[in-house]
Order: sequence, then C-alpha cells, then structure tokens
Amino acid sequence: MMAAVLGPPEVIAQLENAAKVLMMGKLRFKEIEVTCQRHRLPWSTMNNASTQSTYSYHLGNQSHHLQFASIFWAATAVMEAVVREWILLEKGSIESLRTFLLTYVLQRPNLQKYVREQILLAVAVIVKRGSLDKSIDCKSIFHEVSQLISSGNPTVQTLACSILTALLSEFSSSSKTSNIGLSMEFHGNCKRVFQEEDLRQIFVLTVEVLQEFSRRENLSAQMSSVFQRYLALANQVLSWNFLPPNLGRHYIAMFESSQNVLLKPTESWRETLLDSRVMELFFTVHRKIREDSDMAQDSLQCLAQLASLHGPVFPDEGAQVDYLAHFIEGLLSTINGNACYLACRIEIEDSEAVGISSIISNLITVFPRNVLTAIPSELFSSFVNCLTHLTCSFGRSAALEEVLDKDDMVYMEAYDKLLESWLTLVQDDKHFHKGFFIQHAVQVFNSYIQCHLAAPDGTRNLTANGVSSREEEEISELQEDDRDQFSDQLASVGMLGRVASEHCIPLLTSLLEERVTRLHSQLQRHQQQLLASPGSSTINNKMLDDLYEDIHWLILVTGYLLADDTQGETPLIPPEIMDYSIKHSSEVDINTTLQILGSPGEKASSIPGYNRTDSVIRLLSAVLRVSEVESRAIRADLTHLLSPQMGKDIVWFLKRWAKTYLLVDEKLYDQISLPFSTAFGPDTEGSQWIIGYLLQKVISNLSVWSSEQDLANDTVQLLVTLVERRERANLVIQCENWWNLAKQFASRSPPLNFLSSPVQRTLMKALVLGGFAQMDTETKQQYWTEVLQPLQQRFLRVINQENFQQMCQQEEVKQEITATLEALCGIAEATQIDNVAILFNFLMDFLTNCIGLMEVYKNTPETVNLIIEVFVEVAHKQICYLGESKAMNLYEACLTLLQVYSKNNLGRQRVDVTAEEEQYQDLLLIMELLTNLLSKEFIDFSDTDEVFRGHEPGQAASRSVSAADVVLYGVNLILPLMSQDLLKFPTLCNQYYKLITFICEIFPEKIPQLPEDLFKSLMCSLELGMTSMSSEVCQLCLEALTPLAEQCAKAQETDSPLFLATRHFLKLVFDMLVLQKHNTEMTTAAGEAFYTLVCLHQAEYSELVETLLSSQQDPVIYQRLAEAFSKLTASSTPPTLDRKQKMAFLKSLEEFMANVGGLLCVK
Repeated sequence: MMAAVLGPPEVIAQLENAAKVLMMGKLRFKEIEVTCQRHRLPWSTMNNASTQSTYSYHLGNQSHHLQFASIFWAATAVMEAVVREWILLEKGSIESLRTFLLTYVLQRPNLQKYVREQILLAVAVIVKRGSLDKSIDCKSIFHEVSQLISSGNPTVQTLACSILTALLSEFSSSSKTSNIGLSMEFHGNCKRVFQEEDLRQIFVLTVEVLQEFSRRENLSAQMSSVFQRYLALANQVLSWNFLPPNLGRHYIAMFESSQNVLLKPTESWRETLLDSRVMELFFTVHRKIREDSDMAQDSLQCLAQLASLHGPVFPDEGAQVDYLAHFIEGLLSTINGNACYLACRIEIEDSEAVGISSIISNLITVFPRNVLTAIPSELFSSFVNCLTHLTCSFGRSAALEEVLDKDDMVYMEAYDKLLESWLTLVQDDKHFHKGFFIQHAVQVFNSYIQCHLAAPDGTRNLTANGVSSREEEEISELQEDDRDQFSDQLASVGMLGRVASEHCIPLLTSLLEERVTRLHSQLQRHQQQLLASPGSSTINNKMLDDLYEDIHWLILVTGYLLADDTQGETPLIPPEIMDYSIKHSSEVDINTTLQILGSPGEKASSIPGYNRTDSVIRLLSAVLRVSEVESRAIRADLTHLLSPQMGKDIVWFLKRWAKTYLLVDEKLYDQISLPFSTAFGPDTEGSQWIIGYLLQKVISNLSVWSSEQDLANDTVQLLVTLVERRERANLVIQCENWWNLAKQFASRSPPLNFLSSPVQRTLMKALVLGGFAQMDTETKQQYWTEVLQPLQQRFLRVINQENFQQMCQQEEVKQEITATLEALCGIAEATQIDNVAILFNFLMDFLTNCIGLMEVYKNTPETVNLIIEVFVEVAHKQICYLGESKAMNLYEACLTLLQVYSKNNLGRQRVDVTAEEEQYQDLLLIMELLTNLLSKEFIDFSDTDEVFRGHEPGQAASRSVSAADVVLYGVNLILPLMSQDLLKFPTLCNQYYKLITFICEIFPEKIPQLPEDLFKSLMCSLELGMTSMSSEVCQLCLEALTPLAEQCAKAQETDSPLFLATRHFLKLVFDMLVLQKHNTEMTTAAGEAFYTLVCLHQAEYSELVETLLSSQQDPVIYQRLAEAFSKLTASSTPPTLDRKQKMAFLKSLEEFMANVGGLLCVK
C-alpha cells in the first residue's frame, strides 16, 4: 500500500531508481535543467557518449533541501517532458514514474497545497496520456484511492480527494486541462474513454464517502473540511460536460466552452444515477449542512445538476416521470420540512436562494412538458403553489436588497430565475389549458406591483421592520435606467399580466388614475401657494418623489404588458390583449371610449358612462393623463417641480405603444378588436388626433427639456417612430406643428439648437424620413427647400468666407460645422431604397467639401473624427443601393479623404496618451469605412443607375474598379499610420487583420495585381500578425494565407512576387508547427495553410525537412523526427490541392503534433 511509511534509505533508493528510469528512457531534460536552474535547483549532468544531452535530476538525495516553489517548477517540467518524450519511454518506466510521484506526495504531508496539487497534476497528465493506448490502467489508482479513503485518517482522505480532483480536472478538457500541446481531438478522445467508466467509478467512491459522513451526528472541524472536499468533488462530477460520441474535432472546443452545463450522461450511467438512493442522499446531505453557507452552495449545485438530468440515461418517458416526481417530493420536503404536500411555509435563507431557484429552473426547462404534466396532479399543484410562494418571497427580499444597496444581490438573481421559469410555463398553451395559471399569475403580479409602490399601498423603500429606509435616494449618473436594468423582469411580469388580463389591466388603470389625480392635486396646491405668496411655498418633496416613483414603475409595467420590445420584427399586438379587448367589446360604448381617449385633461370618472369603456384604451388614457398633467404643469411654470424621469417614462411608453397599436394593420390579424380599429385604425379621427397629440408632446419636450439629454433622446426616438412607417408619416405631415418644427430646426433657432449632437442627428433623421411621405410634387419640393436647403446654404456661407481659415476655430463656427456634420449623419441614417437617389446626390455635394474641412481642422481631432463618421454612415447606408457610376463617385471621395488623412497624420508625433487614443478612434472608423465599402461586393441591391433619375451614368461607368481595389488602396494609405503602439489596441488590431483576411479570402486574385509597395506592405502585415500579435490575429493571418497560396497554385507563375512570398511563409508556418510553441486551437488553421504551401513548394518543403534533420546530433531524436515527417506526407504523396488528400494530411498532422510537437522547443 502506498500509505506505508518508508524509511529514509528506502526513500532514497526509490528516488534514485526514478532517476534511472528517466535516464533509461533517454528523457531529454534540457528544458527541466533550464527551468530548475532558474529556480536554483541542484542538477548533475550525465556526461557520457550516448547521453550527452541527458540530465538526471537527483531529487531523492536533495529533496529535504528544496524549497516548495522549486519542487513546483520541477514537477511542471517533468510533466511537460514526459508527454513530449512519451513514445521513447518504456511502459514499465512510465508506471514506475507515476508510482514514484504518488509516493513522494504521500510521504510528505507537510507539502504546500499548491505543490502537492501540481505533482498530482503531473500524475493525472501521465494517466491521461496513457489512457488512449491503455498503457496505464486507472483501476489500480482507484484501488489505491479506495484504501486511502478507508484509512479513516482525515489527512490521507484529503489526499485521496486531491488525487481524484486532479484526474477530473485533467480529463475534463475544459479550461482546467493542462496545456501540453496536444490537439483538442486528443483531449476529446481521452475524455470519452474516461467518462464511460473511470468517471463513474470516481462518483461511486465519492457517494460512498458522503453516505458515511451523512450518518455521523457530529463532525469535527477537520472531518467537516474533508466532507466539504468530497461534496465539491461530487459537484465537479455532476457538472461534467459529457462529450457526445460522434462530435467532430472542429466542434469540441466550441462544445467545451458552453456555459451552464446540464447533466447529460451516457446510457452506462443509468443504473448509477436512476438509483433513488443517490437523489435521497443529496437531499439528506443538504438538510444536514444547510446552515453552513459554503457547503450548502455545493450541495445545492449538486441537486441543481441532478434536476437537469436528461438524455439517453432515461430508458423511456415513464422513467423520466418517476424520477421527476421523486425529485419534486424531495425538493418540497426540503423546502417545507417534512410535510411535502403542504404549501411553502418557510422563508429561504439568502445562501440557499440562488441554488433553490436553479433547481426549479432546471426542472421546468429541462424536463419535457408532457413529463411535467404526467406526475400526480396533487404533487404538481403543490409544486406550482410552492413556486408561486417562492417567487413572491424572493421578490420581496430582492426589493429589500435594493433598499439596503447590497453588493451581492442573491435574492434578485434567484427572483430573475424564477420569473424566467414562469415565462416558460405560461407560454405553453399546448400542455396547460387557458387559464390554468391565472391565480398564480395574479399573486406574482400583485406582489411585484406591491414591492414597487410606496406605503401604504406598497412596501417600496421599507426595511424588514417596515421603517422607511431613507429620506432621499441618491441616483448615480452611471446607474443604468430601470427599464434596461430590469428589462427581463419587466418582460416576465408583463407576460404574467397578460395571462391575468382580467385582473391586471383594471388594476394598473386604477392605480395610475389614482396617482395622477393625487399628482394633479399636489401641483395645483403648489401653484395656488405660489400665487398667494410668491417665494414662500413649502414643497413636500417626499410626497412628490413617492408619486413620481410610483408612476415610474406603473408606466414601465404597463408598457411591457401592452407591447413587446421587437427588434427587426413587425410589432404585433399581443394575442392575450387582443383577445381580452374582443371578449369585452360587446360591453363597450365606442363613443364613450373615444371621449375618454380624447380628453386627457379630464378625470375618466368624470365622463358619463366611463365604466363602459374598453379597458385597454382606458389604460392608455391613464398614461396620456399623466402626460397632460405634466404639460399643464409646464405651462403653469412648475417645471422645477416635475421629474425628468417621469418625462422619459411617458415618451418611452408612447413610442413603444405607437409602434404596435397606432394605425394597426388589420391584415396581420385573424380577428381585430373593434375599439382598437375605431380608435387607432387607418382613416380614423382617433388616429389623426393621437398623432397630433404625440407630435405636440415631442415639440413641447424638445423646447422644455433640451438640457436633459436622455429625455430629449427618447423624445426624438418617438418622433422617428411616428414617421418611419409611410402610413403614419402621411398623417404627421398634415399637422402644421410638423412644418413648424422642420422650419425651426432648419433655421437652427433656440431652443432646438441647444440640443445635444446625438439628439440633433436623430431629429434630422426623423425630418428626412417625414419628407418621403405622400405629398404632391410641389409640396415635396417646398418641404426639401425648407428642411435641406438651409443646411446647405448655411454650410456654404460659413466655409466660403474669405477669412474662414482664421475664423475656423471660433466657437460659433465650430458649432455650426459640428451641427452640419451631425445633420449629415442623420440624413444618411434615414436612407431607404426609395429615397437613396435624392439623399445620395444631396450628400455627395457635401462630401467633397468635408474633405476640404479635413485640411482646415487637421489639428482638431473631434472634428476630424466626425467627418470620417459622415463617410462611414454614407457608405454603410447607401453603398448597397448604388449603381456602378454612383459607387465610383463614392469610392473616389473616400479615397481622397484617406489620402488627406494619411498626409496630415503620417510622421506626426503623438506626445500623449489622449492623442494616441484619438488616432485610435480615427483608424477604427476608417477600418469600418473600408469594410462598408467592401460589403458592396456581396450585398448589392442595385440594378443600374436608372434609379437616379435625371443623372447620366457618365464616363465613370466605363471604368471597372471593384470595391476590393478601393479598399486595398485605402489599406495602403493607412498602413504607415498603423504603428506598433496603435496595434496594441486589441479592437483596432483585430479589425485591421479581419479586414485584410476578408480581402484575401474574397478577392485572392486581386493580391498579385497590387502595386509593389502595397503588396510588400500587405505581406509585412501578415508576417507581423503571425509573429508578433495575439493568437486570434495569428489565426486570421493563417486563414488569409490559404486562399493566397491556392490562387498562386492556379496561376502557376513561379516568378511572381506572390509565389516568392508564399515560399517565405512556408518557412514561417513550418517553424511555427515544428520549432515553436503555439496555441493548439490554431493547429487546424496552421495545418490548412501549411498543406497548401507544401503543395505549392514541395521542393522547398523537402529542403526544410532535410535541413532540420541534419542539424540533429542525437540519433534517437533524428530517427523519431524522420519517421514522423515520413508519416506526415505518406497519405498525400505527391501533395495536391485535393480535399480528400488535404483532410488526410490534417489528420496525420494531429498525430505528428502529438508525437513530436514541441520536441524541438526550448523555452
């Protein structure tokens, strides 16, 4: 037995024997010598004729003198060398080395933990390397570990756990796996072998330990520590990412990087995991240690993994039903005590909240719905009731966490998980009848609303004792807006509100109407006080703040309940809302409904018959009433009492609502609510009125809140929503306010000229979109004259002044230039296929002048940046619609821009970090510009230039210049600016090399035709990327080499510069694969490039191999390398550009890398 105590002579004998083992196998330890000398370890050189480069490390004689760090590095070096020299070692020698390392650890209980773990890792690597050829059997290790466990000695049991943990980590092929220079396929194959038998054996050993500990009443601190180690080990096994049997080598890395691994073992685990005693054991263990928060994390994670069990481990659906029912019984028993069929009665501690929610989430999302509904109905009912109770409880605790401003929001995380689980359940109308979850949805919805309302109706900002937490809540400027921070929560609550529409819509209406009435009364009272005695009004900020916060949350919930946040999809009225309105339409008085909608200044209850209105429209009216109270307060000069946050909420809601309901397209629905079509449908007075109302709201906000950037931005986004659809824009332009807004903005009059640049950009976009509504020719011409012409006239007036060069840095002039550039970006953003002709011609007149501005403002980085951004937006939005002649005009403008930029910046010294970052931003935009231009080659919606009516194609059409030509020339202009320091910015560096790779992959035929200087620059960039940049960039360069070499092979021009360059790259890739350490994830890309280069330069490849072999003085190394190179090309002799041969070569390359990869590397 390994645990037997050996005397000093025996230890020394074993250690010396181990040293002989290393020598006998001709283990080449130059790398170990260098490493250990660096850490001051003693070495002796075995100088004899046959082993001049062989080193023996006399660890045994010197071990008691070594420092722990030195032993750590020695173990690391041994591990790497053994893997590299594997095929030279005898199997018995390897086994002796493994035994020696284990014995070394066993005899030194005082080793530092990190040293012990590293030696055990070396053992695990040896076992792993021997698993494929079955030269090492894990059974003997498990037998030894079992003896260590049964010893009863906590120290020895901990060591046994460390051995098992090391094996698990090494075979997991995850981030914990040692980087030993072997392919992902090797790691994957080892993992497959290990997970079938050895992993299960580790789990069985671990379960036995947990069973033994769970029977004991009292545990010492030392025994508790051991218990926790084995519990963590069980968690590691159950969190194993089981590799499917037929997963290809290209997908292994992607598979292993997946997060939130679910338990999907193979069929061989069926007997182990479906044994009900295993599940019961983990529930028992958790109940025993739930007071210990650290241990409870592991036990809950084990249960969460067991709750995610799925796959071939279940023989049939019946087995799934039995397992799930048994699990839910155990879960309810754990939560409620011993009464498993009672509703939840206890509060979950914060240390358990996330774990419990993960368990429930896994049960609901992993098990098929038909399995969930097949468990006994009483048990399922208890489970859903428990889920309801926990959701409400966690919601209250999450709100309390927010009040206390806790760093670790565990209840919030748990609450989010449970709300997602509800979303999964209530959206399944196939397995649960309509209305099944209504009462549960009502409870969760009510609880959420209550937590977000102030007392007395709610519990917001109350501590556990019911005491208000603070008078005022400080809001950080960096704090994310609630509608973004809690978007997932709000989406789930909104969905639950739809499920229980009969309850939730009237509830929200009542709460909003009551609060807006109180807000109106408060503001009126303040106004009267100000009129009675100006300057002496006492304001109750607390009451107003509570009202604003209540309204804030009620509007957010209403917005998420009534509409979805659609990205790139046609927004539709949620079917639950439509059905609810249709169901009650027979009880609705249409005229009264329209009266309430059109009277936001009146209380709904003051209108006769208000109870016979459509509930959804009345809820909308409640929000409009909030908006109207805000507008009246502004007119009464009470703006200082208003909340900008409430203003943001109002326009956010109106934008969200308008996208979905305004001018509803009846063709998209099987059935439509009559109140909806009457109030918001096309050709109705209601839609015309509400568009006018929303437009007036926009104009008011932009006038009053111009200094509130977020509110102004939300406001112009609402305006874009009103005009982005042609049907709505047709109504907008009929409003006199729209024309007034356009004139005011075009004249750059206050207060619109005080708006921030991004807001002005979006406002310009909206005004341009509105201009493409349905108008007669004369009206349209008048509109463009009033909107675009002033922009052009003012711009030309400024830049054509004789003393513009002297005036250009004056603040007023710079503001005018900046405003114009922002407006141009907005115009470009408004581009659509039916307006591109007008907008392109308009913008092109500006682009030429913008190039001139580059000269004037070359020392003003923010202006230069904005000029480049104009070109980026034009290219991004318009290039795909342009015919050849128009595209040529844009290409030429972009090239001129780049030439000016290059001239102004080449050789310029960047003296500080700020200047360097400014150029970084410029170059990043230029990369984006070039990429946008390149997209023309594969995204092209243009037929001819006929869409540009009245403009002849001209002579440019006869020139055949592709986007690739322009982009390559652009790359050449900026190449000298791409300094080593700038390439240290990862985003810029990656963007640059992605662009180069893109060009090489899409247009390899263009590369040989490049001018000499440009060609050399491109090749230098590729070499720099391969030799001096990150592994991601290196991989991009390797991916670029393959199409270049293939192009060279097709052309068969042996004297071309590209042919000579690829010969040079053959040497670089050869050295990378054979002489240098590299990331194994790059092996495929390097292998494909290498094979193509070998096909192209077979004689040069043979010469490289011969040169390498002739430099080897050690005959063993020579023979090993010669055999490896022979096998490498055996399947492809002579190599040709044939896919079958290429795949065979890549397979041989993996074997080559496993056997001799890193053999010649000395680090």
